[in-house]
Amino acid sequence: MRKFPAPIHNAIAALSRLPGVGPKTALRYVFALLRMNKQDREIFARAVINLENITECSVCFTHSEDPVCAICKDSQRSNSVLCVVSESRDISTIEATNTYHGKYFVFGGTLNPIEGATPETLNMRELVERLKSRPEIKEVILAFSPDVHGETTIMFLSRKIKQLGRKTTKLARGLPIGADIEYADEVTLGDALLGRRET
Repeated sequence: MRKFPAPIHNAIAALSRLPGVGPKTALRYVFALLRMNKQDREIFARAVINLENITECSVCFTHSEDPVCAICKDSQRSNSVLCVVSESRDISTIEATNTYHGKYFVFGGTLNPIEGATPETLNMRELVERLKSRPEIKEVILAFSPDVHGETTIMFLSRKIKQLGRKTTKLARGLPIGADIEYADEVTLGDALLGRRET
């Protein structure tokens, strides 16, 4: 790659740290930023800096501006069903279906021991504590992507949760094998939620 002034090189290096962004894509992004006027660049920079105001919900571990997120505080949502997802972003995908009206729990990833993702590094202890302290939770939906790691996580969690006397279900096969839940359309994901079955 040709040499650029230090600010451009530093911006390329910073953007390359984003998932799926290689040096060439980062270079395109930097030049797009350079084409913006100063005011637009400042708005962009402030938006990134303001991410410091985001914290984790102390109840479900999703990203939130407050110590407890809006969904956990919503008294209109059902307390009898808990939907366990891999990442915080999966909640917005499920919410877009307007099909599910219970509460959530972010597991923090999927089991993948090769990459160091074990029950101890994810929110396993917190999930067990939540289920033990909330007897009103009757069903746990395991809403993980239907890939190898997602299915492994579903099997592991299903055994643990059934030991606590709770019903576990997983999304119906409206989602193709190998698909990422983040990219599923609302209709497919809505059908999958409505057609969930016991694991």
